[in-house]
Amino acid sequence: MENAHKSYLHDQILEDLQRKMVFVAGARQTGKTSLALRIASKKNYLNWDIDADRERILKRQWPSGGKILALDEIHKYKNWRNLLKGLYDDWKKEKPILVTGSAKLDYYRRGGDSLQGRYHLLRMHPLSVTELKISKESEWKSLLLLGGFPEPFFSQSEKETKRWRREYRARLIKEEISSLENIQDYGNMELLSIRLPELVASPLSINSLREDLQTSHRTVAHYLDILERLYFIFRISPFGAPKIRAVKKEQKHYHLDWGLIEDSAKRFENLVACHLLKWVNWEEDVKGEDMELRYFRDIDGREVDFVILKNRKPILCVECKWDDRDIDPSLNYFKKKFPEIEAWQISAVGKKDYEATNGIRVSPARIFLQRFI
Repeated sequence: MENAHKSYLHDQILEDLQRKMVFVAGARQTGKTSLALRIASKKNYLNWDIDADRERILKRQWPSGGKILALDEIHKYKNWRNLLKGLYDDWKKEKPILVTGSAKLDYYRRGGDSLQGRYHLLRMHPLSVTELKISKESEWKSLLLLGGFPEPFFSQSEKETKRWRREYRARLIKEEISSLENIQDYGNMELLSIRLPELVASPLSINSLREDLQTSHRTVAHYLDILERLYFIFRISPFGAPKIRAVKKEQKHYHLDWGLIEDSAKRFENLVACHLLKWVNWEEDVKGEDMELRYFRDIDGREVDFVILKNRKPILCVECKWDDRDIDPSLNYFKKKFPEIEAWQISAVGKKDYEATNGIRVSPARIFLQRFI
């Protein structure tokens, strides 16, 4: 498999640029730069992290010619929103503007006039089963093991992936966080980033992390917010409804790079979480739908890994198993409470593929995941 595929966002960006600016936000090294260069060309691409490009931006020396201007990591500039507002208002549709960044761009406003109504936001995710057109068992196992970031996946090398992963974390802490956030202890932040993969798929206890790091509850909560803003992790909340006695506070977290997770079953669950979030964000960003990714756990200990809500109502629930198993009792319970919902039990390495009498579909994960973006 070669790294020559066209991003799933490519055509949507071109369509949206006909009307407004487009912001593409996502984790470092998901392919945003390659996408921007493909759309705008190298001549019309400026990156705030490159000294010469930063000087041109500060001097307002914009590339001449070309149909599209691409600005990468511009959110690290204090007055980036005012800059973009001025460019957009001056150029209107004469020269569309594509903005890419490895952080939640809506959060880093840093003052200035609002850009409300002047842009579309598209969130970019790692590679998926559908985007890679995965059909072979070997390709599926590679995606599960190496993760969905282009460089490690296309290397098809465990050794190179481990090297990439270590360097990625170091750059995130030393470059990304230091350029955007004001924190006192980068060592503790790095310790937290190392500890978190061990806690995937379980309720996230800030108190336990506080004890591990020997710091305050407030500090740990702040660090988690930063890691989420920079797309290192994402958190999902429990789904509660009058029909079920659900817990309502305990969040679970997952990593955009599921290859970080050593436990195979948890890594598989993390992969599924990323695929579902990618679809949920697509439905929100492109179609304007009101979507949420949640999970279910009640006070009696029943749990279903994922529940997707549309307009605040559950439409899909998914239970993940490593291999072929009988249908999980908690999934049966949830399906009984919400008989109209689409329910799946999927497996990483199982072979069974059938529909139960109560409508629950059992299948290998690849079959289920092919339906998403």
